[in-house]
Amino acid sequence: MRILVIEDYAPLRRSLVLGLRDEGFAVDESGDGDEGLWFATHNAYDAIVLDLMLPGMDGSEILRLLRKASNPVHVLVLTARDTVSDRVRHLDLGADDYLVKPFAFEELLARLRALTRRATGNKNPLITIGDLELDPAARTVCRAGAAVDLTPREYALLEILAQRSGSVVTREELRERCYDFADETGSNVIDVYIGYLRRKIDRSGLPPLIHTRRGHGYVLAVNKDEA
Repeated sequence: MRILVIEDYAPLRRSLVLGLRDEGFAVDESGDGDEGLWFATHNAYDAIVLDLMLPGMDGSEILRLLRKASNPVHVLVLTARDTVSDRVRHLDLGADDYLVKPFAFEELLARLRALTRRATGNKNPLITIGDLELDPAARTVCRAGAAVDLTPREYALLEILAQRSGSVVTREELRERCYDFADETGSNVIDVYIGYLRRKIDRSGLPPLIHTRRGHGYVLAVNKDEA
């Protein structure tokens, strides 16, 4: 999951970025409204965490321009203003959620996970494909009832494949959603991590779930013919 954080208060921005990266998210950041809009319009994000009081263009204008351009990215607004009129105004402008400062980081994580479920149309907090079960809240994975220990990057890749189970996900899409501008990624980094996942998910004696579509990408499916 790739997140853009637009927040001008540097200590809070860095805290959010580090916390989200520790949770396995790919995160880009900006402390300026004009730069933040550039990031938002030139990259594909799963969600934007958007402060309203920004130097340059303010957050309300960023939100208005994104929706005017029919950009469907989920936007979680951060603000110190807690009046009903403020909340109503920004929800009407197209915000998907609204979080008032100060807030607990755990609540922000929960709200981002809820936005992800909304994007995939899955209200169930668990993702199940055959005997594979992912818990996005706990970021845990089980296969055939046994826990699977994954690194944050491995989990991020698996979650994207699981959200699109039965469909081909290209290497480029996996790279865009799992890596941010701060990452230096080689041409074969996705293939390497898919190899790590296969060794952990498709263990000996279990039918393979991760399938390669040569020249296209990867599919997570119970049966190879499903893709």
